[in-house]
Amino acid sequence: MAANQTLTIIKPHALRDNNAGAILAVLNKAGFRIAGMKMTRLTRDQTENFYNEHRGKYFYPPLVDMMSEGPIIVAILEKENAVTDLRRIVGSTDPAKADPGTIRRMFGLSMRENAIHASDGDQNALREIGFFFSETERY
Repeated sequence: MAANQTLTIIKPHALRDNNAGAILAVLNKAGFRIAGMKMTRLTRDQTENFYNEHRGKYFYPPLVDMMSEGPIIVAILEKENAVTDLRRIVGSTDPAKADPGTIRRMFGLSMRENAIHASDGDQNALREIGFFFSETERY
């Protein structure tokens, strides 16, 4: 059975380009309820730990650099089939290949600066939510 919560991260460049509100509006229109949200900035160590499963891959070092370069917004999103629905709305990792109307197509700049992170499965969603939110920060 699919979980009803997932995690998203609005990436530093999307905040820098003042797109956070528009991205949140897309998520709201798609029926997601925010069950926790905050703005934060990851240290390099925190970023390396969060993306540890990608350590050793060619994109890991630039991903760590980008995700620790400025503030991010993290949010717990709630909806039936949350992971699947969010990944559909987010679109392809490559904004140029993402479907029209998806967040990455609208706000992504490149494969690396693609506006938004979305958990890739129910187990990762639980791990990622726990990374950013204590029990008292979840609603």
